[in-house]
Formats: sequence, C-alpha cells, structure tokens
Amino acid sequence: MRSTITISVPEQMKSELEKLSREDGVSRSDIVRESLRDYLFIRRFRSMRKSMMSKASANGVYTDQDVFDRVS
Repeated sequence: MRSTITISVPEQMKSELEKLSREDGVSRSDIVRESLRDYLFIRRFRSMRKSMMSKASANGVYTDQDVFDRVS
C-alpha cells in the first residue's frame, strides 16, 4: 500500500531535484524514495551500532579493524 506525503523544500533544492530527475530519467518521487530509504537505513545502522558499542568495548573491540580481525 502506498501513501502520499507532502513536503516543503527550498526552491534551490527543488530545482536541483528536477534537474537530477531529468538527467537520470527517473521521477522526483523515485529520487526522494531512494534518499529516504538510505536515510532510514543509516539511522537504523547508527542506532544498532550505538547499542553495541558498550558490549564491544567491554570485549576490547574499538575500531573497524578490531571487528575485521575478529571475524577474519
């Protein structure tokens, strides 16, 4: 099921969105949907990462390299 939302953006952002839409041959809605999907993914990732930080640091995992070393 789809829902419609209305957003307000500065004129310059709207112009840039329309330009990208023409250049890429996709609708403005597709661009906004993809952008929102990416934003929501990043928010979930950051939230999950934040919740795991205390457990990780308690086990000596502080950097991406530490994670890589543990899973390799």
